[in-house]
Parts: sequence; C-alpha cells; structure tokens
Amino acid sequence: MARTARRHLWRGAALVACAGLLAGCNLTVLNPSGDVAVQQRNLIIASTALMLLVIVPVIALTFLFAWRYRESNTEATYDPDWHHSTQLEVVIWTVPLLIIIALGAMTWISTHTLDPYRPLARIAPNKPVPEGTKPLTVEVVALDWKWLFIYPDQGVASLNEMAAPANVPIAFKITSSSVWNTFFVPALAGMIYAMPGMQTKLHAVMNEEGTFRGRSAHYSGTGFSRMEFDFRSLSPQDFEAWVEKARATGSALDRGAYLQLEKPSEAEPVRYFGSVEKGLYDAILGLCVEPGRMCVAEMHHIDRSGGGGKDSAANRDRLDYDNRRLESGEEPPGATAPASGRPARGSVQPEGMKPRDQERGRDVKEPGTTPDPGRPGTPPGADQGTAPPQLQNRPTDRHQH
Repeated sequence: MARTARRHLWRGAALVACAGLLAGCNLTVLNPSGDVAVQQRNLIIASTALMLLVIVPVIALTFLFAWRYRESNTEATYDPDWHHSTQLEVVIWTVPLLIIIALGAMTWISTHTLDPYRPLARIAPNKPVPEGTKPLTVEVVALDWKWLFIYPDQGVASLNEMAAPANVPIAFKITSSSVWNTFFVPALAGMIYAMPGMQTKLHAVMNEEGTFRGRSAHYSGTGFSRMEFDFRSLSPQDFEAWVEKARATGSALDRGAYLQLEKPSEAEPVRYFGSVEKGLYDAILGLCVEPGRMCVAEMHHIDRSGGGGKDSAANRDRLDYDNRRLESGEEPPGATAPASGRPARGSVQPEGMKPRDQERGRDVKEPGTTPDPGRPGTPPGADQGTAPPQLQNRPTDRHQH
C-alpha cells in the first residue's frame, strides 16, 4: 500500500511540474497583436462561453443525479411511472434554442464583419481608419518551401521576411506557385489559402510593433516544417528604412530570377530584391512566368469565346503545368507524377482498398506481399512499371514556341 501511495504521489508531482511548464507558453491565437485577430479571438471566447452555459450545468447535474439517486439513498423519491414534466420540457428546449439563436446571430454578424476580402473599417476598437489612408499592398507568393513578398508600390520584394508599419491597413493578395498552402500569421489574422492560378485576399492590421512568426498551415511536401517567415511590425520611419535597405542591398527580381527562386529549396535565408519586373505577380498568378506557357486569363478568354478550335491541340502543351518540373529535372523530393512515368512509392495494394482501374493494368500485388526491390535511384518499394497507358496519351506534334 505504501508503494502504491508513493507511486500516486510521484505521478501527481509530475503532473504539477508539467502544468508549471505550460504556464510559460504564449498562446498567440488567444493573445494576438492585430485588431482582426483580436476580434476573431473574442468570437472564439464568446462562442465557447455560450456553449458552456449548457455543457457545465449538464455535467454538474449528471454528478448530482448520480449521487442523489444512488441505491443507498433511501430518502430519494422512487417513481418508476414518471414520464413527463412540462416545466422540464420548457427549460430543456428553451435554453438551447436561445443559445443557438445567439450563436447564429454572432456568426452571421462576424462572418460579414471579418470577411477577409472586406477592406478594414477600423484599425482598433473605437478607432476607425483615418480618411484618405491608403492600405499597404503586399503580393504574397507561396513557393516550395519559402515565402515571397512583393511590394508593388515600393518596387521591392523580400524572401522569408515581411515588414509593415504598425496601425496601417494591409491589403494582401495571395497566390501559390505550385501546390496549396496556407498563409498564417497568428498574431495578425486567421489562415488564408494560397492556391496556384487563383488569388485570395486578406485585409488586416498590426497594432503593436515587434517581430511575429508566420508559417504555412497546410502540408505541402518535405520542406513544409521549415516554411516559416518573420513578420516585422515597424514604425513608419523604420518601415521606410527597411524599404531603403531592400533597394540598396537587393538584386533585381525579373522572370529569370523568379524561375531560379521558384525551384524547390528548404531553410532559405532572408533575401531582398531592390527592383521587381513589372507584371511579374500577374504572370505568377496566371502560371505563365516560364516562356511558352499560356496564362490563365488567356485560357478563360478562349473558353468564353467558345473554345480554341483547331488550335486546341497546340494549346494543350502550353497548358501543361503539372509536369514542367519533372521535365526540367527540378522535381521536389517526394513528389510523384504518374502521368509522366515517374515510379510510384510502392506496388503493394493497401489493406482494405480496392484496386483502381488504372492499377489493374499494372503489377499491383496483394496485401502482405513483398514490395518490389526497386532500381538504383528510386526509393524502396518503388513500382518498376511506367504509368498506365491511358495516362500516357500525349500529342505527337508538339507545338514549338
């Protein structure tokens, strides 16, 4: 018994020690520095408090009823034929209904107020945006695995570092070069998707000066864990100094430099670009920085015009974005491109999964069998066959650009 008591004592002490360590954590989401993030924090707290109005009494009454009507309590009323109480029904249904109405109203109002596409009406509580204030425009590009920030009004750009003056609205334009990512600065605002060929927006403001951490909150490959950047909230004078530093120390960011920068890499140091080629962000958004590629806007124009007609076959190559890195030998580690013949990661059929149509033409083994030994340069278990025939239909006459 003494040994058991000592074991419980040590366990309790360990739990208390762990709780003490957690006391030093800074939960940025619940302690943000930007007005938009503060409003989102308040919405989380208010919603949680409303739901606890039901949850806490239910939990408390569960223990109370269990104790009050225990078998050994002979004073409790025993009424096996009881089946209805109008008063209880009114309480049980009215309280949750009122909470749902309150939550719905809060959600409706906050959904419109905190719409990331909506320009800011205030920079802090009871502090509207001064009349004539021009937001700082920042064009954000999610690369593999780094962040590019372009300042079109200042004519500079930076890699893995962003700066902005405090108490000045920021208008973000966000896109991606290849795969989905999520732009997330917890102290500033909520997560916004970055998607290739599409542009999302975010309007936010930072009310405190300091350095805050930004990251990708959407898994995007092997370098995802180090896809982070510093968000520097500065005074107006320090921001101007930061821009001048970028102009003085940075190189030019043109299409050729961007194509080199776009290649997959991890843990890239902070870099600055003193000038940015005009229209570069629009080309990134249109997936047509590389020569010979069709911009998304041109594709939309062709679709609205009724199609490309006899030029459709030639346009196919200009629209083939997915395999361009594989063809140039710059494919990210861990990526696969079955349509171009790159071996898959394994040839053993997963447990409980039916073979797909494209796998029936390949040597896909049953569960529990030994994977293929692989060939030099390919990962263990890689499939030895090429892609299924139906995925290898490519035009014979390639259009030259």
